[in-house]
Amino acid sequence: MKIKIYLLLLLLAVFSNCSNAIQQQDPIPTHETFTINSKQIGEVRTINVWLPSEYASSTDSLPVLYMPDGGIKEDFPHIANTLAELIKSKRIPPMILVGIENTQRRRDLTGFTAIEEDKKIAPVVGGSEKFRAFIKEELFAEINKKYRTTLKKGLIGESLAGLFVVETLFTQPNLFDTYIAFDPSLWWNDHHLVKTVQNDLSKFPAEKKYLWFAGSSAKDIYVYTKQLEQILKVSAPKTLDWIYSAEPKEQHQTIFRATKEKALIWAFGNR
Repeated sequence: MKIKIYLLLLLLAVFSNCSNAIQQQDPIPTHETFTINSKQIGEVRTINVWLPSEYASSTDSLPVLYMPDGGIKEDFPHIANTLAELIKSKRIPPMILVGIENTQRRRDLTGFTAIEEDKKIAPVVGGSEKFRAFIKEELFAEINKKYRTTLKKGLIGESLAGLFVVETLFTQPNLFDTYIAFDPSLWWNDHHLVKTVQNDLSKFPAEKKYLWFAGSSAKDIYVYTKQLEQILKVSAPKTLDWIYSAEPKEQHQTIFRATKEKALIWAFGNR
């Protein structure tokens, strides 16, 4: 029995290292990094900024795409590299990418929950309101001060970051213009966001908003992404332009990379 347990632990370690190696194979793009001593969250946050080549050769102001999970060892490199390819091939217009590096990911990206099982995923959860306030009250101003930006802003994220994207759209839709969520963890708090979405949609702003979201084969994900799709088919206001991408062939750990290009092209390529 001890030998079997040892072999299992060894296999888990090997697969974990393989996963990390794959993540580290992403070329780290040229970027800028700075920190913000956030009063909203009460800690120092690291911000990574990728600028398209067009930025240095022109005086144009550009829209900004914000992303949680935006550390150099997180999703920032592969999204920045994908943006560079799509911009170079003229499938999307130039834009700035702002990555927010994690400190306590599960705290920042989750809202309130009354479910005891939810609370077990981290020592602290339910901090999305403060994290959103940090972005709104502190990060926006710093980015606008340091870079030439337009008023157009987007938000992109996967899993719990996808949950944060959807929660932001339904609770503070005017923070961003475009929302992109891959496999959002809509199961959180007994799928509260799905349960209350019709009320949120009834108060939707008059300004045009865009939502692209996708669901993989993960059973705790696609049930609620499909529910959200059905509700939007009936209740989405005219000011919300949206599309749902069902991805049954993808797993939770593959959907981000597998669908990011078509998400970005839909969100930004036609406008």
